[in-house]
Amino acid sequence: MSLPVAIRLLGRLILVLLAVVGLAGLFLALVVVTDGARSGLAAWLTAFAVGIVAALWRGRGRTWPGRLWPFVPVVAAAALTASICVPTVPTTRQYPPDLPFVAMGHWSLSTGSRVAVYHYPPVGAPRRPTPLVYLHGGPVRSISVLDHRFLRLLAGQGYDVYAYEHPGGGRSDLLPMEQYTISRSVRDLAAFIDRLDKGPADILGFSAGAIVLTRALATPDTAARVHRAIIAEPGPMDGPTALTSGQQGRPSARGLAPAPTGGRATHVPRYAVALGLIQLGLLPPDTGLITQAEGVNAFKAADLGSDTASAYCARDAGRIPTEDTAENFSFNAAASLRIQQTIKDSPSIVPGLSRSRTPAMLMIAECSSQTRQWQTSILAAGSAIERTQYMPGVGHRLWNGLDDNNERAAAVITAFLQGEPSPLPNYPTRTGISAFLRDHR
Repeated sequence: MSLPVAIRLLGRLILVLLAVVGLAGLFLALVVVTDGARSGLAAWLTAFAVGIVAALWRGRGRTWPGRLWPFVPVVAAAALTASICVPTVPTTRQYPPDLPFVAMGHWSLSTGSRVAVYHYPPVGAPRRPTPLVYLHGGPVRSISVLDHRFLRLLAGQGYDVYAYEHPGGGRSDLLPMEQYTISRSVRDLAAFIDRLDKGPADILGFSAGAIVLTRALATPDTAARVHRAIIAEPGPMDGPTALTSGQQGRPSARGLAPAPTGGRATHVPRYAVALGLIQLGLLPPDTGLITQAEGVNAFKAADLGSDTASAYCARDAGRIPTEDTAENFSFNAAASLRIQQTIKDSPSIVPGLSRSRTPAMLMIAECSSQTRQWQTSILAAGSAIERTQYMPGVGHRLWNGLDDNNERAAAVITAFLQGEPSPLPNYPTRTGISAFLRDHR
C-alpha cells in the first residue's frame, strides 16, 4: 500500500471515529433533553435519524460505493448506543428472599407506606419494658446482615427490638419517586411507633437513620412518641448543615482496602449512563431512562466502591468484614439521592431541635467519614442531649463485628437507655465543641 493511500485511509478512519463520537454525544444530549423518554428510545431514534440525514447529505453526488461510507459511523454509533436502551435486568421489582434467622412481616402504615418489619424478641434477663426501634443507614437500602447480628445482640440483652426497611429499600414496597422525602421518613417513623402500639419507644438511628431521628426530635408530635433517642454517626440534619464544610475523623480505610469484588451495574453501559447522569444531576431520579425498580434490581454492592472502606479505620483496611450477602443486599440509589436532595433543600431545624426535651445521646466514631461539624451541630442545638460518646477504634460502621466493637457499642447503648453511668466519658461536651474540633483535625 502506497503512503498516500495509507494516509487517505487513516484520515477516513479518523473522520469515521469523530462522527461516531459526535453521534454518541448527540444521543447522550438527547437523553438529557428528553429525560430518557421510553427507555432512551426517543433519543436513540432522533440521533439515528439525524445521522441518516447527515449521511445522505454527505453522500450526494457520489457514486454508489462512495455513498455508503457516510453510513458507516451512523451504523456504528447506532449499535454502540442501542445497548443503553435495552434493560439487562427485570424492570419490575425483584425482592430479596426472606432471611432465615429473623421473623419478618409487612406493615401498612397510616402514611401509605408498606414496610418490611423485623422483630427480635427479648431473650435473657432482665427484659426491658420499652421497645427499641432501629433506623438503619442508607438511606433506602436493605438492613445489612451485619446490622441484623447487632440487633440480635441487643435482643440478647433483654431488648424487644424492631427494625423496618424504609420504603423503596430492601423488602419494603416502592413509592412514587416524588414521595421520597426526609419529611415522609419522619412521618413514617411516627406511624410505625403508632402501629407498634406499645407507647413511646426507644429509637436507635444510625447514619441516615440518625438524620431521620434528629429531625423527628425537632418535630414535637413525633418527638412525643420517642422515649429515648440514640443518634449514631449522623449525616447533615438540614440544608444549612449540609452546606457546612469541615473535617472528618482519623484516617479511614478509603484508598487502602482492596477494591470490592463482584458484579457492578456500572460495568453495564445502560446503568453506567443512567446512574451517572442521575448522580450528576443531569437526569432526575424518576427519569424515563430506567424505571425505579430496574435501578434497584441492577445496583450491586460493588457499585458502592470505596464507600464501604470509608466506614472503617485505616488500621482495619486489610480485614474489612463482609457486611452483607449478595442475596440480601438492595439499594435504591435514585430514591436515596432524592431524599438527600430534600435534606439539602430544607430550612434549619435548629429552633425545633433546641426545644426538644426527649433525652438523647450522640455517638461519634474516631475514624468517622462524616464531617465532624455535621455531628457537633446536633450537639450544639440539641439541648436534651445528655451525653456524647466518642467511640475509639472504629469508623462510621460503629458495630462491625471486629474484635469487641459490637459489645462496646452495645454497652454504651444499654447504659444510656437504662440511665446508668457510661463505660466511656461524656465527650465532647456542648461547651467543649471548639476544643474537640481543634484536637481532632
